[in-house]
Amino acid sequence: MTRILSIPAFAAALLVSAVAGGTARAEDEPRKASVAQAEAFDATLVGSTAGKAKTFACFIRRYDAEHLAAHPKQTVSAMKLLVTVDTPSKEQTYNHEFRLGVKFRHRKGDFQSAGSCSHAIVEDAGDEVRLSCPIDCEGGGIEIGIAAGRKPQDKAAAMVRLEAVRIWDNDSKAEEETADYLKAGDDDKAFRLERTSLKDCGSLVSDDDERIAMLGK
Repeated sequence: MTRILSIPAFAAALLVSAVAGGTARAEDEPRKASVAQAEAFDATLVGSTAGKAKTFACFIRRYDAEHLAAHPKQTVSAMKLLVTVDTPSKEQTYNHEFRLGVKFRHRKGDFQSAGSCSHAIVEDAGDEVRLSCPIDCEGGGIEIGIAAGRKPQDKAAAMVRLEAVRIWDNDSKAEEETADYLKAGDDDKAFRLERTSLKDCGSLVSDDDERIAMLGK
């Protein structure tokens, strides 16, 4: 059974931009995206207009030796992100879930995090729409944004930003015993992940029904 953490409306204060003196102005705080902004975000995120059935999007990045040599303080050697956009509720807002897979350069094992996203928010600096995906019980969380493709023909990539997010060993059944945190170091704050085939995120799904819904088998 897939391990999905229940996420309450956790404070989006991680997105508040600080100004001189360490205080934040109200106009710098993120605001909830409009319906049109949220729909446009989802359409770009999944590569097509989100419909009534579950829609999935998979993004991945494997950092090569050259990149890691240029970023010696980066602990992450690979990351994959699966985003699920679910059936609209009566309020016509889409439900989002995420699964994050992480490999470390100096640590064995495959690690994972998972949860639900509260809503799409707008970062006033640059007017960027992001999903806020906090984890309860001081589990930190991630933000999911959209980055333009590196080439004109490329589909949109995903930006994962974090301060700290709870992770666990994907192969262990004792989740609480293996729980740890991926924390934002000098080179572990933002990750650009490229869109890829859904089957590349198959390892993040353990529920048979969801695997069938995602991969058709």
